[in-house]
Amino acid sequence: MDTKLVKSIREAVQLSGLKSGMTVSFHHHLRNGDFVLNMVMEEIAALGLKDIFVNASSLFDVHTPMLQHIENHVVTGISADYISGGLGRPISQGILDKPVQFRTHGGRPSDISLGRTPIDVAFIAAPTADPMGNCSGKYGKSACGSLGYAFADAMYAKKVVVITDNLVEYPLQDFSISEDYVDFVVQVDAIGNPKGIVSGTTQITRDPVGLVMADLAAKVIDASGLLKDGFSFQTGAGGASLAAASFLKDIMLKKGIQGSFGLGGITGYLVDMLHAGCFRSLLDVQCFDLKAVESIRTDPRHQEISAMHYASPSSRSAAVDSLDVVILGATEIDTDFNVNVHTDSNGYIMGGSGGHSDTAAGAKLAMIIAPMFRARLPIVTDRVTCISTPGRDIDVLVTQGGIAVNPKNTELMQRLAAAGLPVVDIRELKEKAERITGKPSRLPKGDRAVAEVIYRDGTLLDTIYNVK
Repeated sequence: MDTKLVKSIREAVQLSGLKSGMTVSFHHHLRNGDFVLNMVMEEIAALGLKDIFVNASSLFDVHTPMLQHIENHVVTGISADYISGGLGRPISQGILDKPVQFRTHGGRPSDISLGRTPIDVAFIAAPTADPMGNCSGKYGKSACGSLGYAFADAMYAKKVVVITDNLVEYPLQDFSISEDYVDFVVQVDAIGNPKGIVSGTTQITRDPVGLVMADLAAKVIDASGLLKDGFSFQTGAGGASLAAASFLKDIMLKKGIQGSFGLGGITGYLVDMLHAGCFRSLLDVQCFDLKAVESIRTDPRHQEISAMHYASPSSRSAAVDSLDVVILGATEIDTDFNVNVHTDSNGYIMGGSGGHSDTAAGAKLAMIIAPMFRARLPIVTDRVTCISTPGRDIDVLVTQGGIAVNPKNTELMQRLAAAGLPVVDIRELKEKAERITGKPSRLPKGDRAVAEVIYRDGTLLDTIYNVK
C-alpha cells in the first residue's frame, strides 16, 4: 500500500481482525484529556464485539463511559497501573466480572514483553504522525511530550493502530515510535482536550504543613550521604514533593553539586533544576506540564525513554536501578512501612502504584512524604488496607510530626540523628496522630475480590475486596 491510512477508527478495528474475547491496549499520556479510548471502545461496541479485555497503562475519570461497556459485557476485564475514582468506585462495588489486574509502570511492559499479557490490537494516541505511522508526542495541538508508556504496546502487540489529529508529510522528523511497528493510521479531528492532557504549570504547595514536610525531606536527603556529584533523583507532581525539589535545588546550588539525572514523570520544576545545572540530563517517561513538553521538544539533554527503560525488572537494566533518591506519597503507611496508594481509607479504588513500587525497589533511598492525618484519619496504621509497595523497599517516612526511619536502615537513622533531625519511631507517629483524631475503626471487607495488586516481578502482592 502507498500509505497505511484508513478512513475511520471502525475500519481500523475491522482490518485489525479484532474479535470478541481479544485484548486491546491504550496508553495514558493524554491523561484526563484523552478522547481516544472512548472513541475506540464506542466503535468496538457498535460492531457487536463482547468480552474484550482492556490493558491500559492508566485510566482516568474521562474514561467513565467504559462503565456502560462493562455493564453491557463489551468489557469484561481490565489491567491498569492506575485507576482514578470515577471508575475505581464502581469497580470497588463489584461492577466488573473479573478482578482488575493492577500492575506497575515497570511491571506492565515487562509482562507484555515476556508474553504474560499478550495484546491483540494496540491503539496509540499520537499527537503527530505521518501516513506510515511514524509518530511523536512532542508536536501538534494535542502535544503531550514523551510517549514512554506506549513503546511496549507498539513493539509487542499483534496489530498496531496509530490515531492522530495532526497528520504530516512522510517522513516525520524526530519520531518516537517508528513505522515498522505500525499497521494502520487513522486521522481524526481531535485525540484529546489539551486542557486535560497537561497542566499549564504544576504548583508547589503553599500549605504550611506541606512546606514543613518538604523542608524536612530536603534535609533528610542532604544528611543521607547520597547528595554529591552524580546524584540522581525522582519526585512526583504533588505540591509537597515539588516543594521538596525546590528546597533541594537550593541546597545543590549552594553546595555546587551537579547531579547526573532527574527521572520519571517530568515537571517544570525538574526542568528548572536542569537549566540551573543541578542535573546533566532528564530521563522522561511522561511529561506533566507544558514546560516539560516544551523542554523535551527543544533540549537534547531532556530525553524520552520507554517504560521498559524506565522501570522494567526484566530489561537488561532500567533507570530506576541507578536511582539514588525517590520521593513518593501515600494514602496509608503501616508500622511495618508497607504503603497503600491504591485505595482510600474506606477501601475504594482511587489510584494505583504507577512507578511507586518500581522506584522504591530501585532507589537507594525511598522516601514517603505524607501528613500525620488527612480528613481526621491518621496516615499511619497498624495494617494498610492494601499493600501497594512492600515495607522492605521503603526507607523513611517524613511527616510534620517527625521522621520515621525503617529499622532496616540503621546507617540512615544514625546520619539523621547526627544531623539533629527529629527522628521518631513510626509507632510514636501513629500514637501522636491518634491522640488528635481518635483511633479509627477498621472497615469490614467484602468477600469478593475486585482487584489483584501484582508486584513488578509478576507475583501477587495483595488483593482488594469489594466495599460493603
